[in-house]
Amino acid sequence: MTDAKNVRSENRLKEIALAFLRLGFIAFGGAAAHIALMEEEFVRRRGWLSREEFVDRVGAVNLLPGPSSTEMAIYLGQLRGGFLGLLIAGAAFILPSALMMCMMAWAYVRYGALPQIAGVLWGVKPVVVVLIAQAVWSLGKTVLKSRELMAIAAMVLGLAAMHVATLALLIGTGVAWIVANRFGQNRDGRNGIAAAAVSAAGGAAVSATVAAATTTGVFAYFLKIGTLLFGSGYVLLAVLREDLVARMHWLSEAQLLDGIAVSQATPGPFFTVATFLGYVLSGWRGAGLATVGMFVPAFVYVAVTANVLPRLRKSPTASAFLDGVNAAAVALMAFVGLQFAREAVVTPLAAVIAAISAVLAFRLRVNSAWLILGGAVCGLLVKVSGLG
Repeated sequence: MTDAKNVRSENRLKEIALAFLRLGFIAFGGAAAHIALMEEEFVRRRGWLSREEFVDRVGAVNLLPGPSSTEMAIYLGQLRGGFLGLLIAGAAFILPSALMMCMMAWAYVRYGALPQIAGVLWGVKPVVVVLIAQAVWSLGKTVLKSRELMAIAAMVLGLAAMHVATLALLIGTGVAWIVANRFGQNRDGRNGIAAAAVSAAGGAAVSATVAAATTTGVFAYFLKIGTLLFGSGYVLLAVLREDLVARMHWLSEAQLLDGIAVSQATPGPFFTVATFLGYVLSGWRGAGLATVGMFVPAFVYVAVTANVLPRLRKSPTASAFLDGVNAAAVALMAFVGLQFAREAVVTPLAAVIAAISAVLAFRLRVNSAWLILGGAVCGLLVKVSGLG
């Protein structure tokens, strides 16, 4: 009896490993696309859980800091195979992307100055700007459900332009919306309370001590981000730009945008941009430590909350916090898109690539992987021909 149970357990763990390894190689398009693939694979095809259970967990995972699609993978692994399933699912989903990012970072550092590599990245950058715009438009329609939330998003956009700390804005806006919902008796009252709380969050931001770009510093920084960051991968871009480019000066704007472009061109979690940046900052050890720092908190959060998190999503207070955080996230994504557009769309040819990508993305719903590939080919041809 015990042997049969052990065999079933081993088969389940093998099933989890193969399923999420495969997903790690094909999951292009960001967290929303990843979760859609998981729903098709694990609800429709494999029947691991019902659609209602899946939706409950998607909503619950959005309350956690860190990469939501990775946490969903970890959640599903835990549901299917317990603690070992949790570890295997997360590692298998992350591994393909992390390895690809490592190899591309090595090539970038060694050959990044060659016209061919520079051309590929030159063509991809305008596409990245369009993908950010598409995410802002899509999420904005869902998240900004009231005039009050639109007003909060506008305030966050203004505070971001004034260089207020991104993490303070995210968490502060979540708290602001809890206060507004709990104590605001009318629309004017809710607007006033939310505005005051968001402004207070902005005023409370303090400058952190700048650490040296050592392997220890790289690990500590990405561990902090993995532990505290709410929102999508595009919010991560705002945080990285504010910290690594504007405040600590570890990276140039161009290096960060190159890392983003490479991460968009590979499948798997977008948060493996940490692997690329870790390599650029501190070689192979930096890549490994940045990856561990970024993703370890996700494993810890899911392991601790696996049995209680679905119930939290039904809490009015938790839901209000999430609504506020999401409104801030949309505003920060818009701010990042504007900043990167200034860096990427600087020539008429780049503007043409961006315009064509926008038509393909918004009107024809072309998959982001094909858009990235098209931008890379266009950039390569432009650089080879000497037009760029």
